[in-house]
Amino acid sequence: MKTIFISGTAGSGKSLLTSKLLEYYTSNGAFAAALNLDPGVENLPYECDVDVRDFVDVVSIMKQYDLGPNGALIMANDLIASKCNDLQTEIGGVNPDYLIVDTPGQIELFAYRSSGKFLVDNLATEEKTNIFLFDGALVTEPLNFISIALLAASIRLRLNLPALSVMTKTDLIGDRTKDIQEWSSNHAALEAAVSGAADGDTYSLTMAILRGLDYTEMVQGLIPVSNVTGEGLVSLEAALSRILNLGEEVED
Repeated sequence: MKTIFISGTAGSGKSLLTSKLLEYYTSNGAFAAALNLDPGVENLPYECDVDVRDFVDVVSIMKQYDLGPNGALIMANDLIASKCNDLQTEIGGVNPDYLIVDTPGQIELFAYRSSGKFLVDNLATEEKTNIFLFDGALVTEPLNFISIALLAASIRLRLNLPALSVMTKTDLIGDRTKDIQEWSSNHAALEAAVSGAADGDTYSLTMAILRGLDYTEMVQGLIPVSNVTGEGLVSLEAALSRILNLGEEVED
């Protein structure tokens, strides 16, 4: 069993990409299953094979501990770590070829609290990787692109997993997709875009970040994907295969 974590900022399309990957693997003869790790989500665009909401109830936590929604979500995500063995048992009962893990909408609850890292480290699977989503609607501006690239680097450092960078919502941004892909591979192009968008202290800070950190390593091979049309899924699966299967593609 190979595990694919899907991470990214709120609204970047994690659950939709999870559903599309499930469909893609299934249509190509592989057995894929979904693990939902978001205890606060109400509706999902796919059927969960393993669901953390079966073990942790946010509403009950709010009532029992007199917490608001945010405090209850924090406690719920911390409690998930104590359910790791139960989750592992359910996952083992399903025993898919690929386990796709849909992480919480608030990325900080998963990546930066000890419970998330504990789950990443202790889920017993053969190979693991993380897909970080660049929200296409956000990264059309160069300063936003750099900010999200820094977040991607931070998540990679925190989770310590092989990582892929995926740009979602390409169907919404049209020709801007090409600009963003150029920024991800051409330092000079990104610097030129920044110079046209910032000045003063903001420009100086941004240039210092670019000089001090090889951002192209963070987003090298940025893969554009549309969760609506499915465009880019073949390229994404090929990149996943290189990490998880040593380059062996899923058979059509």
